[in-house]
Amino acid sequence: MQCSSGNMSWRVDDERMLVSGTRTWLGEIRTDQIAVVRIADGGRLNSVKPSVEAGFHAGVLRARPDVSVVLHFQTPFATALACRRDLERVNFFVIPEIPYYIGRIALVPFLPPGSEALARAVVAAMASHDMAILRNHGLVTVGGTFDDAFQKAVFFELASSVIVRAGDHVECLPRKDVEMLLRKPGKV
Repeated sequence: MQCSSGNMSWRVDDERMLVSGTRTWLGEIRTDQIAVVRIADGGRLNSVKPSVEAGFHAGVLRARPDVSVVLHFQTPFATALACRRDLERVNFFVIPEIPYYIGRIALVPFLPPGSEALARAVVAAMASHDMAILRNHGLVTVGGTFDDAFQKAVFFELASSVIVRAGDHVECLPRKDVEMLLRKPGKV
């Protein structure tokens, strides 16, 4: 991620989350740039001003008890896809890691960053997905751990680079294989 182009949260317990402060560069984040926030209502519990996207972070954590980490990011290829006119027609299943680790991708219309409308739309999308594309804005992914969330972001950026670079020549995975990978064979 470049500069302050993303934000992240982590569930500390059932009542609190840590979220990156506003305009924080995640690659260089310091402890004095981390806000402590109530999951129930997004209320700030320390002096650090949380990211403007703290509303959807708290909402996702409320809606998804299986999630501990929420990552909002803007990587070059994934964000390029978020800006495509024909995004609804893009098949993201170009590498096995997408159906296996991420599953189907939700699409969220462009809504003003930090708005309650965006928070509601992201929470609704993430209720049944582990990745959402925010049109002309970026992406949101979730995980049970930091590694899980980062892995999903990295795999999605890889798939996005394949789609952007291959253009009309991209070969998607066969449907039967996608369906098998979505069922996560070999997982207990």
